[in-house]
Formats: sequence, structure tokens, C-alpha cells
Amino acid sequence: MRIVIVGAGAVGSYLAEKFSYEGHDVVVIESDPARAAEAQGEIDCLVINGNGAAAETLKQAGLGDADLLIAVSSSDAVNVLACAAGTKLNIPRKVARVEDPQLKAEVEALGVDLVIDPGEAAARELLQLAASGEVAEKIEFANGELVLLGAYVDAGAGFIDMTLAELKDTVVGWDWLVVAVIRNGETIIARGSTKLAEHDHVLMMARVEATEQAYRWLGLSSRPAEKVIVLGGTRLARLTARMLAEHGIRTTLIESDSDRCRVIAEQLPGVLIVCGEPTDPRLLRADGIAATDTVMALTGWDGENVLGALAAKSLGAREVIARFTNTELVGLVSGVGIDATVSSRLSAANEILRYVRRGVIHSVTTFTDSDAEAIELEVGADSSAVGKTLADLKLPHSMIIGGVQRGEEAFVPRGNTTIEVGDHLIVIALPEAIALAEKLSG
Repeated sequence: MRIVIVGAGAVGSYLAEKFSYEGHDVVVIESDPARAAEAQGEIDCLVINGNGAAAETLKQAGLGDADLLIAVSSSDAVNVLACAAGTKLNIPRKVARVEDPQLKAEVEALGVDLVIDPGEAAARELLQLAASGEVAEKIEFANGELVLLGAYVDAGAGFIDMTLAELKDTVVGWDWLVVAVIRNGETIIARGSTKLAEHDHVLMMARVEATEQAYRWLGLSSRPAEKVIVLGGTRLARLTARMLAEHGIRTTLIESDSDRCRVIAEQLPGVLIVCGEPTDPRLLRADGIAATDTVMALTGWDGENVLGALAAKSLGAREVIARFTNTELVGLVSGVGIDATVSSRLSAANEILRYVRRGVIHSVTTFTDSDAEAIELEVGADSSAVGKTLADLKLPHSMIIGGVQRGEEAFVPRGNTTIEVGDHLIVIALPEAIALAEKLSG
């Protein structure tokens, strides 16, 4: 498939790298010379330094022969104009990143198939985390019957240095599956011999009715947040604060700029706005940090978010969540005082990947500190997996099947589970196994 991506920012570069790795013919257009040069050095694809809204640049990129246009530059106007050109050239599928509500209606009128707003996508994830208790991820599959939970291993956990096989023998009623362990940025697809270490990021699959057991095993609380403090006055912070307040969660937003505080107070009458430094311990104490369920550090600076989250945790916040632009930092600080992370880049990328791989692929999820993907796919009649057990499939160590939905039934599979036509499989796979995972559909 030939894919033209306008914008080599966080979202565009991430998607270009992913699609290129999978063997697609990718062309990236980037207006900033330095960013274009950086993308060309890091991604195995053609990068054109030019204006993504200019007809000549789009022609140079071969837009007329493209199967998919993804316009995700930082400029709404450029994205709209690129899609307008794509419409004229009858590009089969078009995706646009647009934040301006007025422009969203305009770009939809151009026949754009998917319009995404990274900020809104990330805010929805944060709302889900606030409602889920002390987890790093809670992702639903199989119409909500199966849940992928993510959490960090506490330094005092009793199962440190035990293998998963040993753990399973010690837990009565074990009804979930640890599918992956992320350690210092490296993802390990879990097997019985896998040992858990402190600060590991553990991904586990469970039936929705078994999540409470899984929570207790990890030593977590599933109690939803009743009080949340948001650090920062960024667009993401404002969107999140509004969603939290609309869902009945007592929300305080702390921002250092007094002029911005006044504007935000007018925009968000249901949110308590405090003007001060988000990382000031005295201010955090005064705002009742010790009685706060969740603190979300959503400023525009990664360093400030790390500092704010760690300060909040040390002052007694039950759960702290930090926003990251540089996701390489996530593997270094996650689990060490930070309970969960969010990235607008990955939130947007998840929506785009779900759209691009639609059909037998029902959903795709990526993670802030891992290059693995969780994919829900449907097994077709032509699949070579039909009639075989999981043990028979001899899956590589870079992938695992964590869940199965069969008709009205959803369950965590075992080695003797036989694959049937129409099964929905939840597969967790590293990049080198993505193509193999998709082949399970037939």
C-alpha cells in the first residue's frame, strides 16, 4: 500500500516508522528542514521537505497514486488543504488531524474518512484511567468482555523473582493471563518461565468479571477517583478537566500563568482553578494533595510533569499520571513513583491504526513505553490456524494470544484451546510479528 503522510511530527513520524517497518511504500512531507532531515535519517522511507498543502509538493510525493493520505501536521489549515487535494485526486482513503471545531465540519465535507483530535483522544484515555483505579492501562476487547490491564510491580510485592508458572501454582482461582512484561523499555512476551521484578510494567488479560481478582493479586484498588488535581493549563489539561467535571469528579486545575488562569476559569466554571506553580509542595499540600485520588501532570514540559508527579506521590496522592512528549523517558521513570503515562501521539496513532487496519482487524492498541501492539482480529475460513490448538501453532516468542471471543463467550485461552472459524483473537505482538499476527485472520 502506498501511504502519503503530511507532517513528520510526533504522530506522523511514529506512523511512518510503523508502516514502513510493515513493508508499505511510505512518503512523508515535512515543511521544517531540520525535522525533515531528522526523519529521513531515522525512518526507512522517502521524506520530502516542502509544504504539504502545495499542489507541487503533493505531486512530487506521488499523491495521485496513493492508497491512503494521512494529514497530521501541526497546522489544521495544511491538513485541510492536503485533504482537499486528495479529494480532487480521488484518493481512496483520507485521514486528517484537526483540532479547530469549525474546521472539523469543513474537512468532513471533503469526504475525509477519519478526523482525529489527539488532545480529545488523550483526554478520553485519562478519564478512563481516573475511573479505573490504580492501573496504567485498562483496554476493553471483545465488546467489553475481555480487559487488558496494565500495572507496575511494587517494590514490596510478594511475587518478585518468582516465575509466572510458580505464581500460578500459588494463587487459588487464577483466571487471567500475563501476556507481556515491559522492563526498562524492553518488552518481553510472557511465558511460564518469565520472572517478575520490581517496577516491571505488567500487561495481563482477564475476563471482565475476573478483573477484581487480578487487581487484588497486583495489590491495586479499583475504586474510581472522586477527586482529581490537574497540573498545567495546556489544551490537554483543559479538555481533561472539563471531561472529569462533566462526569461528576471534583476537579482542581493548577496553572502558573495568572492571565491564563482567568481565561480557564471562564471556560471551566465547574473546575476549581488555582493560580500557582504546579510543582510547589506547599501549594499542593494546601490544595489537599494527601486526600486526592489522582493527580494528572499535563503541562507542556516533560521534566515538569515528572517533577510534579513525583512530588504529588511523595505528598500522599493515591495515583499519579504524567503526560510525555518524549516517550523514551517513559521506560526510565514509569513504575518509579509514576503509576501511568499518557501520550497524545499514541492516542492519535491508535485511532489511525484502528481505521487503517479495519476489516478482519477490529482494534489496535499501542503503549507509551513499548513497541508492542494489542490487536483484535477475526479468524476467517481460510486461516491456517483453524482446527489447531495454540500449542500446535508454535507461535514465535514475539507474540502471544491473550484472549478469545467465540460467539457470546469470551475467555482466556490455554495451550489446548482450539481455534475456530469466526473466533476473535486478542494478539499481543512485537513489530517483527505483526504481519504474522494479521495472517491468523486468513
